[in-house]
Amino acid sequence: MTAPLVLLVDDNLDAREMYAIYLAHAGFRLSEASDGESAIAIARRDRPAVILMDATMPRMDGWEAARLLKDDPNTKHIPLIMLTAHAFAEHRQRAENVGADAFLAKPVLPDALAAEIRKVLARA
Repeated sequence: MTAPLVLLVDDNLDAREMYAIYLAHAGFRLSEASDGESAIAIARRDRPAVILMDATMPRMDGWEAARLLKDDPNTKHIPLIMLTAHAFAEHRQRAENVGADAFLAKPVLPDALAAEIRKVLARA
């Protein structure tokens, strides 16, 4: 059985590298993007099993990218987890409003991140 493909979207290279190492050790395959525009193109092309989306990025932020992905009939079924340093209730509500399936506040411990990915995959 092929490991699930996770699209990791974050403009911070260090964060992407750290999460990529954790997720690879947890048994996931990785695809990466550094902004919302790239994330949309990669999601449409690769059809990942789940998307981890940072909220604050250049060119197109994660909020807009998430909204566009959830409005697209070809990608709306892909579980999307907003991953952000913004941990206030209004950010959680905003994630829900754009169609995110889950919301995690950074920093996220590796085990908690892998567990959340497995949880949204089980619901999908």
